[in-house]
Amino acid sequence: MTFSIQTLPSEVVNLIAAGEVIDSLAAVVRELVENALDAGATRLAISISPEQWRVRVADNGWGMSLGDLRCCATAHSTSKIRSYEDLWRITSLGFRGEALHSLATLADLQVLSRPLVATEGWRIIYDSQGEPVVEEAAAIAPGTVVTVSNLFANWAARKEKLPAMAQQLRAVQTTIYHIALCHPNVTWQVQQRDRLWFAISPGTTAQQILPQILRQVRQGDLHHLVVDVPTPSNKPQGGSTMELDSSELEQETLADAKLSLVMGLPDRCHRRRPDWVKVAANNRLVRSPELEQAILGAFARTVPRDRYPICFLHLQLCPSQIDWNRHPSKAEIYLHAIGYWQEKVAQAIEKALQISPANLSEAVQSERVVTLLKASEEKGNYSVSRSIKAENTQKSQEMGLIELKAIAQVRNTYILAEHPTGMWLVEQHIAHERVLYEQLCDRWQIVPLEPPAILSNLTPAQVEQLQRLGLDVEPFGEQRWAVRSAPAPLQAGDECTEALLELSWGGDLQTAQVATACRSAIRNGTSLSLPEMQDLLDQWKLTRNPRTCPHGRPIYLSLEESALARFFKRHWVIGKSHGI
Repeated sequence: MTFSIQTLPSEVVNLIAAGEVIDSLAAVVRELVENALDAGATRLAISISPEQWRVRVADNGWGMSLGDLRCCATAHSTSKIRSYEDLWRITSLGFRGEALHSLATLADLQVLSRPLVATEGWRIIYDSQGEPVVEEAAAIAPGTVVTVSNLFANWAARKEKLPAMAQQLRAVQTTIYHIALCHPNVTWQVQQRDRLWFAISPGTTAQQILPQILRQVRQGDLHHLVVDVPTPSNKPQGGSTMELDSSELEQETLADAKLSLVMGLPDRCHRRRPDWVKVAANNRLVRSPELEQAILGAFARTVPRDRYPICFLHLQLCPSQIDWNRHPSKAEIYLHAIGYWQEKVAQAIEKALQISPANLSEAVQSERVVTLLKASEEKGNYSVSRSIKAENTQKSQEMGLIELKAIAQVRNTYILAEHPTGMWLVEQHIAHERVLYEQLCDRWQIVPLEPPAILSNLTPAQVEQLQRLGLDVEPFGEQRWAVRSAPAPLQAGDECTEALLELSWGGDLQTAQVATACRSAIRNGTSLSLPEMQDLLDQWKLTRNPRTCPHGRPIYLSLEESALARFFKRHWVIGKSHGI
């Protein structure tokens, strides 16, 4: 049987198109919230009634005039673009003019709005074509209230295939969380079945928002960094810009991009899954697999095994750098010169992981306490010198790193280090392990062994593994092998044979470097002189990832002067504490 090709009726076309834009409760919330944010809203009240398939979003944005209200739900009506050229410089969240029209097609749509400069508002109810059917004056504060009811009432097949309501509500919550991270200045109040579900208080950066979303994360566990990055040219020099790195890019005279990073410090928080490695571009959360991999790579060997970092990367850049045509819903993007952006992200994370006063959340409060204590001392007849004489600190000062002075060794295991705002306990073995690991990564050097190390009863796989690491291995009798070269740190070690046997059990080069560093590092229980401790501290704080060892264990315990002052009640007024 054959059928002739016919043009679909307009109502069928509208239904199909609307179903592509609005496919869930979360999509309704996303579209309405993005419209509100584009209208300058700083307060959003969202109400969800799952049984009635109803969503209401109220905002305090600019509002719409009666003329705009009458046409806002017709197809492809928008205030955000005017011409073809506007498509290449989009900065708004919405621009296609499809959201309200799709909602009118799939549900009952009502909009109340009042512009900031008007004295009255208007209420309009729309038909399935987006045309007004009820129009009346309404008492409303400046802003807009959009109510969507009976979603998918005329498309039962779509409703039946949707996930369970509990899953949809989780998607709504996730959608709001993602948008809130990109717009930290917004106040959110979300109700479900007319009861408060959750709320998000505003902040200046995503650092204040993330702890409200991930309850186990404290603000002090996070570090916020903003970096201005030159915008690269989109013009390739002998190749595609998608494959160029920063050394091959021609710089154009464009406004600098801004790279904002909120990351969990690896010695304080991490996740079982990579579900909180997030990327946003120009106030919209997006998928960028290349940047997500760059983030994970930058955190390699800083978090424990099978754990993943918490990181929110927000790029504010010229719209010409973004290609939105990677995914139909604009949820995934291409970035021109992706190698350049990957490199800049890795450099920003490396900078944020350094131990500098700017990266220590306790330092600000500690400095305030120190200032108060010094002021009190100056009024009395006593003084305390807190000057720290730094030795060999030229490189540290150039990098802006914190000053550390070795004071003592505790149980031949921990180095007690003083710094301007308190003291740290540094575990000597894993601090040295971090130093050696990064040296090995930078220079994996194989040196001759004299005499050779003799290993027995190796399997063919073990021999192959040692050879894969670049070691010289040859038979030396019955079930015995002579290893005539080894990684440089193992050459003078007392446990060279045991370390080589450990390396033979498998793993890639990075695994071998970790094992070598661990075997070569100073053992706990080893007595160190003050100069030796100072030398280790100076080397350790210059490493790229000084907060954790290559296995992800924290290297130091912080005891800030502010905490000491609180414990010893140094903020008390002396007269009152004596009952005077």
